[in-house]
Amino acid sequence: MAFLLNGKPLAVDVPFTVGDINYPANWLRLSSAQEKKDLGITEVADAPTYDSRFYWNDGTARALDDVNATDEEGNLLKDENGNQVVTLGVKSVLKAQEKATAGSLLAKYDWYVIRKYEASKAIPTVIKTYRTAVRTACLTRETEIDNCANTAALVTLYGTKDDGTPNMTQYPVDPNA
Repeated sequence: MAFLLNGKPLAVDVPFTVGDINYPANWLRLSSAQEKKDLGITEVADAPTYDSRFYWNDGTARALDDVNATDEEGNLLKDENGNQVVTLGVKSVLKAQEKATAGSLLAKYDWYVIRKYEASKAIPTVIKTYRTAVRTACLTRETEIDNCANTAALVTLYGTKDDGTPNMTQYPVDPNA
């Protein structure tokens, strides 16, 4: 909650003066609603905040799908090689983030793959299983993203159930964690 005094913002934990009276920094926290009202202080709701993955600052949903970029006149924009410039939608951005996450989880154990290639030494089964599960989870998460028909569905997907468990498929637990 924000506070206003005579229409001007009043910061919490900052001393202020009304008339000839100086109020300490903690006065807003310790005073009752009636004491604030008697002084002419009003409470206003904080401005809403929106998850920037899905919404612009004003609460407008971001585009879910990729679109061809255009100029102010509606002409298609091309890059220096003559290729169409594409503005990525939320789904493409989120799927790229999933690929990056999976890549970082796999990278920890890439040395086993290199050792197998260079020295023909077997990759431990638990590591092979984990790496396969990471790739499968990533593909499943990408499919879950693609299956969202609208922004509300994506917000729900990235949220949790009533019991606190995630709605989205989870990556496997690192075998050496």
